[in-house]
Amino acid sequence: PTKIEESLRTIASHFDDKIKAGAERVIAKYKALTQAVIDKYKPRLAGKKVMLFVGGLRPRHVIGAYEDLGMEVVGTGYEFGHGDDYQRTTHYIKDGTLIYDDVTGYEFEKFVEKVQPDLVGSGIKEKYIFQKMGIP
Repeated sequence: PTKIEESLRTIASHFDDKIKAGAERVIAKYKALTQAVIDKYKPRLAGKKVMLFVGGLRPRHVIGAYEDLGMEVVGTGYEFGHGDDYQRTTHYIKDGTLIYDDVTGYEFEKFVEKVQPDLVGSGIKEKYIFQKMGIP
């Protein structure tokens, strides 16, 4: 939600005051809804560590959502990443975050064993490895 608000304001800033006011109305309309979700889940998730590995969806697009819930992204990577993907991702992560490229199941399992995240956000191919390890 934080990144959506930021994006709407950035887009609206290129237009007149009517558009800017409209963007603020949209933000206000959904603020209570998004805040209710954050309030419900953040107490359970705050301080938890998450590692991401996704294909088509770019991890940088969801990092803010995990952070809004109080989680720390400690690792992220791409299955089909390009150079610009990695450059752009560095703007969304903290120093020291592990970044991996097209890891194998074995490599990703070893990263997870070493980093010990509380949650792994990944695709269907990796899902069962982490379920067997007891990591959601």
